Amino acid sequence: MDRDLLNLIHDELLEGWIGVLCTVTGSEGSTPRELGASMWVRPDGSIAGTIGGGILEYEVIKKATALLGARSGPAIHRARLREEESDGESVCGGDMIVLMEPLGVEAEVVIFGAGHVGKALAEAANAAGFSVTVWDEREDYANAGEIPFGRVITCPLGEVFERGLELDDRSYVVVATRGHSLDAEVLRLLEGKPMAYLGLMGSRKKIAHVRKSLMERGVSEEYLDRVFQPVGLPLRAETPGEIAASIISEIIAVHRGGDLETLRSPYAKEPGPFFPNGFPGNEGGGG
Repeated sequence: MDRDLLNLIHDELLEGWIGVLCTVTGSEGSTPRELGASMWVRPDGSIAGTIGGGILEYEVIKKATALLGARSGPAIHRARLREEESDGESVCGGDMIVLMEPLGVEAEVVIFGAGHVGKALAEAANAAGFSVTVWDEREDYANAGEIPFGRVITCPLGEVFERGLELDDRSYVVVATRGHSLDAEVLRLLEGKPMAYLGLMGSRKKIAHVRKSLMERGVSEEYLDRVFQPVGLPLRAETPGEIAASIISEIIAVHRGGDLETLRSPYAKEPGPFFPNGFPGNEGGGG
């Protein structure tokens, strides 16, 4: 692959963009490009690189954007570049196989709070194969040097969606900010957003206080009941690394459809709410 194209894809993925990497993996006879030729297709159909132009490239772009729209996995495009099989549009005379790999559409862990636990969780989520986004208003904490495991957004909370944060039914969100009041503001901001999972870190006393405060301000009780609280499996975790392990374990269980009731029941006398189907629009637990 062309190094400039690889660097461009890397930069766009770090910025939170998605796309499809289209690579020629098979080539026989007369074809416009050889093995390894690559093209990057964005959701709007714009491209970087080329696999040969013409009707072949048009068809691949169309299929690639459809893959992104459907959040589908990799696919193969087989092209026979013969005049009689392409309504006269392609006369090269060869055959090509193009592998189309959607990138950046992996399930994402979104962390509100770049403190010790937020940083440890970002590393754990990255190691588990999730894409990662971390928000914090403090530039000393929320920067690529402190958190080199994914995208970092540093801004006032009210601007986080304007700065590129997007949530959908593959978003696993953890609220672990620097204080109760900010946690409450995050939960209030997220009401009505699509998510596979939403967890709140803190003691039961803190969570009860936050919950009461939000309900007094009109936040839906049904919404608050869907929050995993306290977040994480009951591992008696103490250090940031241990807490991160308990949180990512719970997220993985939800993502893979694990039996959280069994994981919790032998240990937790007062387990937090369990919602096997995640948030509305994510029937099946976010898998």
